[in-house]
Amino acid sequence: MGKVITIGEPMAMFVAQTPGKLKDVTGYDLFIAGAEVNVAVGTARLGHEVQYITHLGEDPFGEYIHDFLKKEKIDTELVCFDPEHPTGFQLKNKGAKNDPEVVYFRRGSAAYHMDQEKLKDIDFSEADIFHVTGILMALNDTTFHLVKQLIAKAKEQETVIVFDPNLRPALWKSQKLMIQRINEIARYADYFLPGIEEGAILSGKITKEDIADYYLDMGINTVIIKTGEKGAYSKSLCAKKSQVIEKAGFHVEKVIDTVGAGDGFAVGIVTGLMEKLSIEEMLERANAIGAIQVSHISDNENLPNKKHLEDFIEQHKEKEGINEITSCY
Repeated sequence: MGKVITIGEPMAMFVAQTPGKLKDVTGYDLFIAGAEVNVAVGTARLGHEVQYITHLGEDPFGEYIHDFLKKEKIDTELVCFDPEHPTGFQLKNKGAKNDPEVVYFRRGSAAYHMDQEKLKDIDFSEADIFHVTGILMALNDTTFHLVKQLIAKAKEQETVIVFDPNLRPALWKSQKLMIQRINEIARYADYFLPGIEEGAILSGKITKEDIADYYLDMGINTVIIKTGEKGAYSKSLCAKKSQVIEKAGFHVEKVIDTVGAGDGFAVGIVTGLMEKLSIEEMLERANAIGAIQVSHISDNENLPNKKHLEDFIEQHKEKEGINEITSCY
């Protein structure tokens, strides 16, 4: 068992009850959304201690999210309630062939106004991992500098930094600023987890090999690239040599919703690090949780416990024979 700290914006999420464009929908089901809260939930379900940093509005959505976090056994000591700004929410359609239509209502939210002063004394000395994404830092200059400040403090206290860029171009003022700031934060990471398309945008490179080298040259120890249904590619520096590992993904009969798959992947890496799994085992776990995620409509409702995860891996390995390629040079 280890401890993870993560920071982000959880939102109430209304998922359409019927297929079609959001403008035509009249009924919704209520869930919780947010990349970092997905990672927190998945990590807690696999038996690890998680502390979640956020600001919520003093409103029914904020109460709903807070109760949800408590129910999932996530430490909410650093969850602050803001009486002046609301909790963010989003709408998501149903039955989309590819990625669903999602509309956000988060500008001016409590998390958008996250107070640096309230968070300056956070102690990372007992945390194994600080998990960060590029979403909160995209909201405004204040949230960017807050995330940067907390990462620097975590590094000082020898906490491992896992950074998933989780690009949301619509949240940034420009693509140029997004690339600049994501890469600025990436330099602090011990483990960097871009999708292959994200890596291409951020580095200007095309192949997974060149993307990995671009970030290893920055001083990052391990770059793990999500390659969609193909699986994952990892490149690390080990004893002045480069270790490359590729792990095939798990076959999914029917993709329901791709949102949250990358967060599930991050759960596999974060928990694998705390359990001291090998890179091969971490990639297998990460690919498995990502596959479970795309098989369900909600962002976190079906994140697995240990038994569910172990059963899924064993069943699929028997059917598919999951392959890996390892080299060290």
